[in-house]
Amino acid sequence: MSYLLQWQQPQFLYWLIPIILFALWYRWRYSRAVRYRYSLVRTIISAQAQSEHIYKKFFTTIRLLALSSIALLIAMPRLVDVDSKLPVEGIDIMLVLDISGSMQLQDDSKDARTRIDIAKEEAIRFVEKRENDAIGLVLFANDALSRIPLTMDKQMLKEIIGDLQIGFINPDGTLLFTGMLTAANRLKQSKAKSKIMILLTDGEPSDGDMSPQITLEAVRALGIKVYTIGIGSDETRYIQHPFGLLPIQGVNKDLLMSIAKQTGGQFFLAKSQSDMRMIYNTINSLETSEQEVQSFGRWYDLAFFAIWAILVILFLELFVATFVWFSI
Repeated sequence: MSYLLQWQQPQFLYWLIPIILFALWYRWRYSRAVRYRYSLVRTIISAQAQSEHIYKKFFTTIRLLALSSIALLIAMPRLVDVDSKLPVEGIDIMLVLDISGSMQLQDDSKDARTRIDIAKEEAIRFVEKRENDAIGLVLFANDALSRIPLTMDKQMLKEIIGDLQIGFINPDGTLLFTGMLTAANRLKQSKAKSKIMILLTDGEPSDGDMSPQITLEAVRALGIKVYTIGIGSDETRYIQHPFGLLPIQGVNKDLLMSIAKQTGGQFFLAKSQSDMRMIYNTINSLETSEQEVQSFGRWYDLAFFAIWAILVILFLELFVATFVWFSI
Protein backbone atom coordinates (compact mmCIF):
# COMPACT_ATOMS: atom_id res chain seq x y z
CA MET A 1 0.00 0.00 0.00
CA SER A 2 1.51 3.33 -1.05
CA TYR A 3 0.48 6.86 -0.17
CA LEU A 4 0.87 10.21 -1.86
CA LEU A 5 1.00 13.54 -0.03
CA GLN A 6 -1.49 15.87 -1.68
CA TRP A 7 -2.23 19.55 -1.06
CA GLN A 8 -5.81 20.68 -1.52
CA GLN A 9 -4.80 24.37 -1.57
CA PRO A 10 -1.21 24.30 -2.91
CA GLN A 11 -1.36 27.93 -4.06
CA PHE A 12 -0.87 29.07 -0.45
CA LEU A 13 2.52 27.33 -0.28
CA TYR A 14 3.79 29.45 -3.17
CA TRP A 15 3.81 32.59 -1.03
CA LEU A 16 3.89 31.23 2.54
CA ILE A 17 7.18 29.35 2.10
CA PRO A 18 9.02 32.37 0.59
CA ILE A 19 7.72 34.54 3.46
CA ILE A 20 9.08 32.10 6.07
CA LEU A 21 12.44 31.83 4.30
CA PHE A 22 12.66 35.62 4.04
CA ALA A 23 11.91 35.97 7.77
CA LEU A 24 14.69 33.49 8.62
CA TRP A 25 17.16 35.27 6.38
CA TYR A 26 16.24 38.66 7.82
CA ARG A 27 16.63 37.40 11.38
CA TRP A 28 20.02 35.82 10.61
CA ARG A 29 21.26 38.87 8.69
CA TYR A 30 20.02 41.79 10.78
CA SER A 31 19.00 40.56 14.22
CA ARG A 32 21.57 41.34 16.91
CA ALA A 33 21.42 40.39 20.57
CA VAL A 34 21.65 43.04 23.29
CA ARG A 35 25.22 43.26 24.67
CA TYR A 36 26.17 44.22 28.22
CA ARG A 37 29.64 45.29 29.42
CA TYR A 38 30.94 43.95 32.75
CA SER A 39 34.22 44.30 34.56
CA LEU A 40 36.61 41.35 34.55
CA VAL A 41 35.17 40.09 31.23
CA ARG A 42 38.65 39.55 29.80
CA THR A 43 39.66 37.54 32.87
CA ILE A 44 36.60 35.27 32.50
CA ILE A 45 37.25 34.73 28.81
CA SER A 46 40.94 33.97 29.34
CA ALA A 47 39.98 31.42 31.97
CA GLN A 48 37.45 29.92 29.52
CA ALA A 49 34.77 30.22 32.19
CA GLN A 50 32.09 31.69 29.95
CA SER A 51 29.06 29.68 28.73
CA GLU A 52 26.39 30.21 26.10
CA HIS A 53 22.84 29.24 26.92
CA ILE A 54 20.77 27.39 24.30
CA TYR A 55 17.42 28.94 25.24
CA LYS A 56 17.48 31.40 22.35
CA LYS A 57 18.14 28.68 19.79
CA PHE A 58 15.47 26.52 21.39
CA PHE A 59 12.76 29.19 21.27
CA THR A 60 13.73 30.22 17.73
CA THR A 61 13.48 26.61 16.55
CA ILE A 62 10.19 25.93 18.33
CA ARG A 63 8.58 29.07 16.87
CA LEU A 64 9.83 28.23 13.40
CA LEU A 65 8.24 24.78 13.68
CA ALA A 66 4.93 26.33 14.78
CA LEU A 67 4.97 28.86 11.96
CA SER A 68 5.80 26.17 9.37
CA SER A 69 3.04 23.91 10.68
CA ILE A 70 0.50 26.73 10.37
CA ALA A 71 1.61 27.36 6.78
CA LEU A 72 1.22 23.67 5.94
CA LEU A 73 -2.17 23.59 7.66
CA ILE A 74 -3.45 26.45 5.47
CA ALA A 75 -2.47 24.39 2.36
CA MET A 76 -4.73 21.55 3.67
CA PRO A 77 -2.51 18.44 3.41
CA ARG A 78 -3.88 14.94 3.04
CA LEU A 79 -2.59 11.44 2.32
CA VAL A 80 -4.07 9.68 -0.70
CA ASP A 81 -4.04 5.92 -1.09
CA VAL A 82 -2.63 5.58 -4.61
CA ASP A 83 -3.62 1.91 -4.77
CA SER A 84 -7.28 2.86 -4.52
CA LYS A 85 -7.27 4.47 -8.00
CA LEU A 86 -10.05 2.59 -9.76
CA PRO A 87 -10.96 1.96 -13.39
CA VAL A 88 -14.41 3.33 -14.21
CA GLU A 89 -16.58 3.48 -17.29
CA GLY A 90 -16.73 7.09 -18.43
CA ILE A 91 -17.25 9.14 -21.58
CA ASP A 92 -17.91 12.80 -22.35
CA ILE A 93 -21.49 13.61 -23.31
CA MET A 94 -23.16 16.78 -24.55
CA LEU A 95 -26.95 17.01 -24.37
CA VAL A 96 -28.23 19.24 -27.19
CA LEU A 97 -31.83 20.17 -26.41
CA ASP A 98 -34.40 21.94 -28.59
CA ILE A 99 -36.37 24.56 -26.61
CA SER A 100 -38.21 26.14 -29.54
CA GLY A 101 -41.88 27.10 -29.23
CA SER A 102 -43.20 23.81 -30.63
CA MET A 103 -41.73 21.96 -27.64
CA GLN A 104 -44.75 23.25 -25.68
CA LEU A 105 -47.06 20.91 -27.60
CA GLN A 106 -48.64 17.77 -26.14
CA ASP A 107 -48.50 14.47 -28.01
CA ASP A 108 -50.69 12.34 -25.76
CA SER A 109 -54.23 13.41 -24.96
CA LYS A 110 -54.04 11.34 -21.76
CA ASP A 111 -50.85 13.06 -20.61
CA ALA A 112 -51.02 16.77 -19.77
CA ARG A 113 -47.27 17.19 -19.92
CA THR A 114 -45.63 18.96 -22.84
CA ARG A 115 -42.76 17.71 -24.94
CA ILE A 116 -40.26 19.81 -23.02
CA ASP A 117 -41.55 18.47 -19.68
CA ILE A 118 -41.05 14.88 -20.80
CA ALA A 119 -37.68 15.68 -22.35
CA LYS A 120 -36.48 17.29 -19.09
CA GLU A 121 -37.70 14.43 -16.91
CA GLU A 122 -36.03 11.73 -18.99
CA ALA A 123 -32.83 13.75 -19.43
CA ILE A 124 -32.53 14.00 -15.64
CA ARG A 125 -33.12 10.25 -15.34
CA PHE A 126 -30.37 9.67 -17.91
CA VAL A 127 -27.95 11.98 -16.05
CA GLU A 128 -28.53 10.05 -12.81
CA LYS A 129 -27.40 6.83 -14.47
CA ARG A 130 -24.16 8.28 -15.85
CA GLU A 131 -22.28 8.59 -12.56
CA ASN A 132 -18.80 8.42 -14.08
CA ASP A 133 -19.38 10.62 -17.13
CA ALA A 134 -18.81 14.31 -17.66
CA ILE A 135 -22.00 15.79 -19.14
CA GLY A 136 -22.73 19.23 -20.56
CA LEU A 137 -25.83 20.97 -21.91
CA VAL A 138 -26.46 23.08 -25.02
CA LEU A 139 -29.82 24.71 -25.73
CA PHE A 140 -31.03 25.89 -29.09
CA ALA A 141 -34.08 27.58 -30.62
CA ASN A 142 -33.66 30.81 -32.60
CA ASP A 143 -30.16 30.91 -31.15
CA ALA A 144 -27.79 28.46 -29.48
CA LEU A 145 -26.46 28.67 -25.94
CA SER A 146 -23.87 26.58 -24.10
CA ARG A 147 -25.74 26.36 -20.80
CA ILE A 148 -23.38 24.01 -18.93
CA PRO A 149 -19.85 22.93 -19.93
CA LEU A 150 -18.75 19.35 -19.33
CA THR A 151 -19.09 18.74 -15.61
CA MET A 152 -19.16 15.94 -13.05
CA ASP A 153 -21.49 17.96 -10.81
CA LYS A 154 -24.65 15.98 -11.51
CA GLN A 155 -26.70 17.73 -8.85
CA MET A 156 -26.16 21.13 -10.45
CA LEU A 157 -26.82 19.65 -13.89
CA LYS A 158 -30.14 18.13 -12.82
CA GLU A 159 -31.28 21.35 -11.16
CA ILE A 160 -30.57 23.42 -14.26
CA ILE A 161 -32.31 20.93 -16.55
CA GLY A 162 -35.30 20.84 -14.21
CA ASP A 163 -35.58 24.65 -14.27
CA LEU A 164 -35.57 24.95 -18.09
CA GLN A 165 -38.46 26.87 -19.59
CA ILE A 166 -39.52 27.74 -23.13
CA GLY A 167 -38.53 31.35 -23.70
CA PHE A 168 -35.15 31.08 -21.98
CA ILE A 169 -33.87 32.00 -25.43
CA ASN A 170 -35.96 33.25 -28.37
CA PRO A 171 -38.28 30.29 -29.18
CA ASP A 172 -39.17 31.41 -32.73
CA GLY A 173 -36.74 29.22 -34.63
CA THR A 174 -34.81 25.93 -34.68
CA LEU A 175 -31.10 26.48 -35.30
CA LEU A 176 -30.30 22.81 -35.03
CA PHE A 177 -26.87 22.82 -36.70
CA THR A 178 -25.81 25.92 -34.77
CA GLY A 179 -26.60 24.00 -31.59
CA MET A 180 -24.55 21.05 -32.81
CA LEU A 181 -21.54 23.26 -33.57
CA THR A 182 -21.80 24.85 -30.12
CA ALA A 183 -21.78 21.40 -28.51
CA ALA A 184 -18.89 20.27 -30.73
CA ASN A 185 -16.88 23.26 -29.54
CA ARG A 186 -17.40 22.13 -25.95
CA LEU A 187 -16.15 18.63 -26.82
CA LYS A 188 -13.16 19.95 -28.78
CA GLN A 189 -10.78 19.84 -25.81
CA SER A 190 -12.10 16.52 -24.47
CA LYS A 191 -9.46 13.85 -23.78
CA ALA A 192 -12.01 11.05 -23.45
CA LYS A 193 -11.72 8.06 -25.74
CA SER A 194 -15.42 8.33 -26.54
CA LYS A 195 -17.30 11.60 -27.18
CA ILE A 196 -20.99 11.63 -27.93
CA MET A 197 -23.72 14.14 -28.57
CA ILE A 198 -27.40 13.47 -27.87
CA LEU A 199 -29.47 15.75 -30.09
CA LEU A 200 -33.16 16.08 -29.24
CA THR A 201 -35.53 18.08 -31.44
CA ASP A 202 -39.14 18.09 -32.58
CA GLY A 203 -38.78 19.92 -35.89
CA GLU A 204 -36.43 20.72 -38.70
CA PRO A 205 -33.83 23.49 -39.07
CA SER A 206 -35.14 26.96 -39.77
CA ASP A 207 -33.76 29.55 -42.16
CA GLY A 208 -30.50 31.13 -41.11
CA ASP A 209 -29.07 27.96 -39.60
CA MET A 210 -25.46 26.87 -40.12
CA SER A 211 -24.52 24.76 -43.14
CA PRO A 212 -25.24 21.05 -42.50
CA GLN A 213 -22.17 20.03 -44.48
CA ILE A 214 -19.77 22.26 -42.52
CA THR A 215 -21.30 21.18 -39.22
CA LEU A 216 -21.07 17.46 -39.96
CA GLU A 217 -17.51 17.78 -41.21
CA ALA A 218 -16.51 19.48 -37.96
CA VAL A 219 -18.29 16.86 -35.85
CA ARG A 220 -16.68 13.97 -37.72
CA ALA A 221 -13.23 15.60 -37.54
CA LEU A 222 -13.53 15.72 -33.74
CA GLY A 223 -14.59 12.06 -33.57
CA ILE A 224 -18.00 12.84 -32.08
CA LYS A 225 -20.80 10.32 -32.38
CA VAL A 226 -24.29 11.84 -32.60
CA TYR A 227 -27.45 10.14 -31.38
CA THR A 228 -30.51 11.93 -32.71
CA ILE A 229 -33.91 11.81 -31.04
CA GLY A 230 -36.98 13.12 -32.80
CA ILE A 231 -39.74 13.89 -30.31
CA GLY A 232 -43.35 13.90 -31.48
CA SER A 233 -44.71 12.76 -34.84
CA ASP A 234 -42.86 12.70 -38.15
CA GLU A 235 -46.07 13.86 -39.86
CA THR A 236 -47.54 17.36 -40.09
CA ARG A 237 -50.14 18.03 -37.40
CA TYR A 238 -52.89 20.62 -37.20
CA ILE A 239 -53.88 22.36 -34.01
CA GLN A 240 -56.85 24.59 -33.34
CA HIS A 241 -56.11 28.31 -33.56
CA PRO A 242 -58.42 31.32 -33.17
CA PHE A 243 -58.03 31.92 -36.93
CA GLY A 244 -58.49 28.27 -37.93
CA LEU A 245 -56.28 25.19 -38.09
CA LEU A 246 -52.56 25.85 -37.67
CA PRO A 247 -50.18 23.34 -39.33
CA ILE A 248 -47.29 22.09 -37.17
CA GLN A 249 -44.53 20.47 -39.16
CA GLY A 250 -43.36 17.12 -37.83
CA VAL A 251 -39.88 15.79 -37.17
CA ASN A 252 -37.57 15.74 -40.17
CA LYS A 253 -36.93 12.05 -39.83
CA ASP A 254 -34.73 11.75 -42.92
CA LEU A 255 -32.44 14.56 -41.77
CA LEU A 256 -31.99 13.15 -38.26
CA MET A 257 -31.32 9.69 -39.64
CA SER A 258 -28.69 11.15 -41.98
CA ILE A 259 -26.95 13.02 -39.12
CA ALA A 260 -26.80 9.86 -37.01
CA LYS A 261 -25.58 7.69 -39.90
CA GLN A 262 -22.81 10.08 -40.95
CA THR A 263 -21.43 10.33 -37.41
CA GLY A 264 -21.73 6.68 -36.37
CA GLY A 265 -24.72 7.16 -34.09
CA GLN A 266 -28.36 6.09 -34.27
CA PHE A 267 -31.71 7.77 -34.84
CA PHE A 268 -34.72 7.30 -32.54
CA LEU A 269 -38.28 8.56 -32.72
CA ALA A 270 -40.05 9.23 -29.41
CA LYS A 271 -43.84 9.60 -29.55
CA SER A 272 -44.38 9.16 -25.80
CA GLN A 273 -42.60 9.18 -22.48
CA SER A 274 -42.14 5.41 -22.57
CA ASP A 275 -40.44 5.75 -25.96
CA MET A 276 -38.15 8.45 -24.58
CA ARG A 277 -37.19 6.34 -21.59
CA MET A 278 -36.48 3.32 -23.76
CA ILE A 279 -34.30 5.46 -26.06
CA TYR A 280 -32.20 6.83 -23.20
CA ASN A 281 -31.86 3.32 -21.76
CA THR A 282 -30.65 2.09 -25.16
CA ILE A 283 -28.06 4.87 -25.44
CA ASN A 284 -27.02 4.20 -21.86
CA SER A 285 -26.33 0.53 -22.66
CA LEU A 286 -24.58 1.27 -25.97
CA GLU A 287 -22.19 3.92 -24.68
CA THR A 288 -19.84 2.39 -22.11
CA SER A 289 -16.10 2.88 -22.45
CA GLU A 290 -13.83 1.71 -19.66
CA GLN A 291 -11.00 4.04 -18.75
CA GLU A 292 -8.89 4.64 -15.67
CA VAL A 293 -9.41 7.99 -14.02
CA GLN A 294 -7.77 9.76 -11.09
CA SER A 295 -10.52 8.74 -8.73
CA PHE A 296 -9.16 7.81 -5.27
CA GLY A 297 -11.33 5.74 -3.00
CA ARG A 298 -9.45 6.47 0.22
CA TRP A 299 -7.74 9.56 1.54
CA TYR A 300 -6.80 10.77 5.00
CA ASP A 301 -7.03 14.40 6.03
CA LEU A 302 -3.89 15.55 7.89
CA ALA A 303 -5.38 18.83 9.15
CA PHE A 304 -6.32 17.23 12.49
CA PHE A 305 -2.75 16.05 13.08
CA ALA A 306 -1.31 19.42 11.99
CA ILE A 307 -3.52 21.24 14.52
CA TRP A 308 -2.40 18.90 17.29
CA ALA A 309 1.27 19.38 16.29
CA ILE A 310 0.85 23.16 16.51
CA LEU A 311 -0.82 22.90 19.93
CA VAL A 312 1.90 20.60 21.26
CA ILE A 313 4.66 22.93 20.02
CA LEU A 314 3.04 26.02 21.52
CA PHE A 315 2.38 24.19 24.82
CA LEU A 316 6.03 23.07 24.93
CA GLU A 317 7.25 26.64 24.46
CA LEU A 318 4.86 27.94 27.12
CA PHE A 319 5.83 25.19 29.57
CA VAL A 320 9.58 25.74 29.16
CA ALA A 321 9.24 29.53 29.37
CA THR A 322 7.08 29.25 32.52
CA PHE A 323 8.70 26.46 34.54
CA VAL A 324 12.21 25.84 33.16
CA TRP A 325 13.83 29.03 31.89
CA PHE A 326 11.43 31.46 33.52
CA SER A 327 14.22 33.58 35.01
CA ILE A 328 16.20 34.00 31.83
